[in-house]
Amino acid sequence: MVQSMTAFAREQCQGNWGSAIWEIRTVNHRYLEVNVRLPESLRELESLVREQIRKQLYRGKVEVTLRVQTEGTTSQLQLNEALAQQLAQVHQQLSRYFPQGSNIDVANLLSWHGLIQLKDHDLTLVKQAVLAGLQQALTKLIAVREQEGAELQQVLTARLVKMDEEVAKIKTKVPAILAGLQKKMQERVAELVETIDPNRFEQELVILAQKLDVAEELDRLQAHIKEVKRVLQQSGAIGRRLDFLMQELNREANTIASKSMASDMTLVTVELKVLIEQMREQIQNIV
Repeated sequence: MVQSMTAFAREQCQGNWGSAIWEIRTVNHRYLEVNVRLPESLRELESLVREQIRKQLYRGKVEVTLRVQTEGTTSQLQLNEALAQQLAQVHQQLSRYFPQGSNIDVANLLSWHGLIQLKDHDLTLVKQAVLAGLQQALTKLIAVREQEGAELQQVLTARLVKMDEEVAKIKTKVPAILAGLQKKMQERVAELVETIDPNRFEQELVILAQKLDVAEELDRLQAHIKEVKRVLQQSGAIGRRLDFLMQELNREANTIASKSMASDMTLVTVELKVLIEQMREQIQNIV
């Protein structure tokens, strides 16, 4: 299914250890960019979190935040004694060189990464719970992206149908426009000269008609429209492919506009370019 890159999901998980809340926000981006914010006590899960996200999201800027609230008293926390001993030794060594500034700021020590931890058995439970919660949040997020993607798909499909109608208009108008152009040229030439070489005149008309012929451009335009419809039925990362096809559609529309032979044909090409630009804006948000 088509997925939008814009979505938000929130998931809360609870246990005897407390509660945790995941929030995932995604916006459009050329590539996949993941920013993760975790509590210090669960910082070691960052690589697992990133891996879990990369397996399921293809493109977009992803902001992931985890907030954990533990229950009970501070007895759930424990001091990393090995790290505390190392810090104490370093402090003693520094005191030899800086005796006037050897006081310890306990508040700063408490924020030292890894010094204060949850008890091992509690931390294991928390890790299992929050990773399961992350998966549930990702499932919700993907569901939202698919829902918005389905709406984008409907919008794009409607534009493609309109483009098919505009191309059909041009194909219908071209023969009459060429015939009218031929008649006008004959009248103008007849006013300028008394004798016209019919063969020479026909050759010039053929050359002019070839220069103004938009049949190939229209065929390529229809082929690109058909390809866009096909890609919209695929899953996975299709945004870049669609963006490339918009460039091709715009190129053909510009060529047709440059060969425009009448005002009504010019209006049709303008409508084509408007439709292409509307689709291009929507496609910027597709995975």
